[in-house]
Amino acid sequence: MDAKIRELVARYDIGDTSLFFIRNRNERRVIEAIPRILGEDPGFIPNTIDLQDIYALALNSLPPRYVQQGSIVLREPVRQDEIEDAVRSAVAQVRARPNYPQE
Repeated sequence: MDAKIRELVARYDIGDTSLFFIRNRNERRVIEAIPRILGEDPGFIPNTIDLQDIYALALNSLPPRYVQQGSIVLREPVRQDEIEDAVRSAVAQVRARPNYPQE
């Protein structure tokens, strides 16, 4: 394992226990929804900061769904339309008020 990756993973250690693989299930779902939602408006080409802001805003508007590696998920309480609405809202917010000076 690369030294940088080992260092990152080690930040999530408590003694001999790693918490690195506990993740919010909505993270992946938001990442997958962003390109689809951005495809609805080909006139908007987000930069890196825009994408990071869209991601963070969308996740912050959704209830967290943390699971550990190997968890069995029987149902998903956050519907796909809620994910997509959160991303659309985040895109609109970033477009209206970007996080950097405009030319």
